[in-house]
Amino acid sequence: MTDAELGAFSTLALAHIGDGGYELMMRTALAQSGVTGAAHLHRETVRRVNAPAQASALEHILDRLTEQEHAVYKRGRNAKVNGIPQKAEVAEYHAATGLETLFGWLWLKGETARLLELFRLITEVL
Repeated sequence: MTDAELGAFSTLALAHIGDGGYELMMRTALAQSGVTGAAHLHRETVRRVNAPAQASALEHILDRLTEQEHAVYKRGRNAKVNGIPQKAEVAEYHAATGLETLFGWLWLKGETARLLELFRLITEVL
């Protein structure tokens, strides 16, 4: 997509797309790592795909983002959300929304290699 086409998406629409992509990438990584059994895969996915875990993941890649990627992250972080999950702090939820926005934006731009590079950096520390 072009920047103009991407600009038509709301921040929370980008986050919605990024959330789905991030979860699918995490599920795939867990299955490839040898985690077996549906219950175990589900537990590990839930443990790694939630606001506190995503906020922590963001900390590991924040200094590696380009200027444009950082701007997209900040756009997501600053988005007005209607509710915060009980097990998340407000700052964690906003950081996680920023990460999801970035992942959605990269996906729609077709920057798969960069998306995988950032995800690899995240999974190295989890």
